[in-house]
Amino acid sequence: MLLSVENLSQSYGSAEVLSGIAFGLGQGACCALLGRNGAGKTTLLRTIMGLLPPPGGQIAFAGTDITRAPSHIRARLGLGYVPQGREIFSDLSIGQNIEIVMAAHGVADRDAVRDEVVALFPVLGEMWHRRGGDLSGGQQQQLAIARALAMRPKLLVLDEPTEGVQPSIVQDIEEVIRSLKGRMSILLVEQYYDFAASLADSYVVLDRGQVAEQGRGENMDAERIGRFLTV
Repeated sequence: MLLSVENLSQSYGSAEVLSGIAFGLGQGACCALLGRNGAGKTTLLRTIMGLLPPPGGQIAFAGTDITRAPSHIRARLGLGYVPQGREIFSDLSIGQNIEIVMAAHGVADRDAVRDEVVALFPVLGEMWHRRGGDLSGGQQQQLAIARALAMRPKLLVLDEPTEGVQPSIVQDIEEVIRSLKGRMSILLVEQYYDFAASLADSYVVLDRGQVAEQGRGENMDAERIGRFLTV
């Protein structure tokens, strides 16, 4: 397993948000993390990324215990994160957004990374000098994913990449994620069942902060899982 989560818990004050979370993600595989709003999906991602220290449980990455490691150490180990809200630098150009990530992570072959980004997201290459804040929501999401890829991650963590994105770009993002499978591992938080099911090698369903169901992607069932996705 590249990522292993064991008996993980998380709380906000006295309110327990996650309890007994356990799952694993293999090399080059895509795991879909599903659940309705408030189920604990984003909290779990933020805990895995080191943004929220867990009161209990263990997180291991590539055989290293990272449960107490700060977020920048996790990034250096190869965890790339695309949060909700994208968090791009809106006053910087597309190129500058990419360059600043490569510089921060000591990427040596920057020309190769730029070529890879443009190959995956041709529209970003066409607008390389345009400010991030001037892009559409879908283009900003593509830029956010491209920035995470620019650090050459071993694990790409995506928090609802289709949220607020027009259908044509959703399809483009799906094809990019599909092309990345095998080259890196992907942890995908998603509310849209069809999008997740088309990509998942495995899945985990959260309900009220606990794992309600998990299994192989080929065994996902829309009717059974759907009851955990609707309010």
